[in-house]
Amino acid sequence: MSNLAWIFISTLLVSNFTLAMFLGLCPFFGVTAKIDTAWRLGAANTFVMLLTAAAAWVLNTYVLTEVPFLRTIAFIVVIASGVQIVEMAIKKLSPTLFRQLGIFLPLITTNCAILGLALFQTARQYTLPESIAFALGGGLGLTLALSLMASIRERMDVADVPVVARGMGLVLIVASVLSMAFMGFAGLGSAP
Repeated sequence: MSNLAWIFISTLLVSNFTLAMFLGLCPFFGVTAKIDTAWRLGAANTFVMLLTAAAAWVLNTYVLTEVPFLRTIAFIVVIASGVQIVEMAIKKLSPTLFRQLGIFLPLITTNCAILGLALFQTARQYTLPESIAFALGGGLGLTLALSLMASIRERMDVADVPVVARGMGLVLIVASVLSMAFMGFAGLGSAP
């Protein structure tokens, strides 16, 4: 059980896909203007990550043992299918959210954090429970990164920021500071 907790915490904080490994930057910069939108996209990504982790484990264990060269293609098909399920559900349940997410919802398919999750879990030869803990930590870590950036950007909108510092330049500076803050977790779990 402690191994599952370590995988979860490590993926959530220490090896955060967005702030430590720099995966999933498209939604990180594109959908973080509002906290509600960022949180919901994070939840959609987490769901797709959980589906991908379970499907990748099944594929690695039972299907792709003889044809490992098809792994990447199989993972992309699984991710695309999961995104279609999420997209149809959001369109049906919340048309407003569907419009808010816009192009970023179908772009979950090309989110490198999700493909990275499948490839990393394959390389590390995780069991099914470990894969689920890895996906949950990765998804919640991405949600955390999106939410942090969105909350800071919402505060920057009402702050007295000099004209020369407004826009994407300031967002990149904030992202780099967040990344450095998460790099502080790198020593977590090391021997004294």
